[in-house]
Amino acid sequence: MPPVATETDLDVIAAELYALPPADFTAARNARAGLAKSPLAGQLKALRKPTVAAWAVNLLTREGALAEAVELSAALRDAQDDLDAAELSRLGRQRRQLVAALASQAVTLATDAGVAVSAAARQDVEKTINAAVMDAAAAAAVLTGRLISALEAGAIDPDDLADAVGGSLPGAAAPIARDDLAERRARKAAEKAVREAERAENEAQRELTKVEGLRSKAQERADHVRERIDDLRRDLAKLEADQASTEADLARLDAEQKAAASAARAASQTAATARKTLDARD
Repeated sequence: MPPVATETDLDVIAAELYALPPADFTAARNARAGLAKSPLAGQLKALRKPTVAAWAVNLLTREGALAEAVELSAALRDAQDDLDAAELSRLGRQRRQLVAALASQAVTLATDAGVAVSAAARQDVEKTINAAVMDAAAAAAVLTGRLISALEAGAIDPDDLADAVGGSLPGAAAPIARDDLAERRARKAAEKAVREAERAENEAQRELTKVEGLRSKAQERADHVRERIDDLRRDLAKLEADQASTEADLARLDAEQKAAASAARAASQTAATARKTLDARD
């Protein structure tokens, strides 16, 4: 009894077919279908030819280059759950840069394989990679490497995803367990608290340095003023001593002046008396 075909058989063969240039797809698909047994042959025959944009994204997936984008998508969903505006802004910039870089890489891979990618197809490549970043179900579809048509972020319907993938459609990544989510949020809160504490520490250190500088200058000024006061006090003591000495000299001279004045009056009287005696004899 021949083995029963499984979804795994279909998906493995489909992944190989969707790695071929679109121009070679139909002939290779028909050839593989011709070699397969029913019902796998019919499933292979039903596989649709990919667009150039979808094929370029498949090449990127086979290179393993979309892993970083998928990791970023999980981080974006966490940031949205946490309503962290700053983190969302940072991740948004990172997302746009990453999507543009991956789109360029996909175009290069296609060109190296001999297939030209038009400007419109390149836009579809970017939209598809962006959808994989923004939506877990889109990421799961893209990572099959069996994309048939481009995707666009937004309200992605499961039926649309089924039509966009050749072979079976994997489910979206399982949601994060609430305990794990709580742990992540707790860790983010702790990391945020550490950042804020370190920022406050740095600000306090800067303020301390500023105050210490001002205090050092004030201390220098106080020392200078104290030295100046000491100099003035010494000058004042010297002047007070000079004043006391001068006042003592002045008091002594006052006494001598009075004595000299009295002696001068007495001498004047004596002289006057002598002159009168002389005049009387004449």
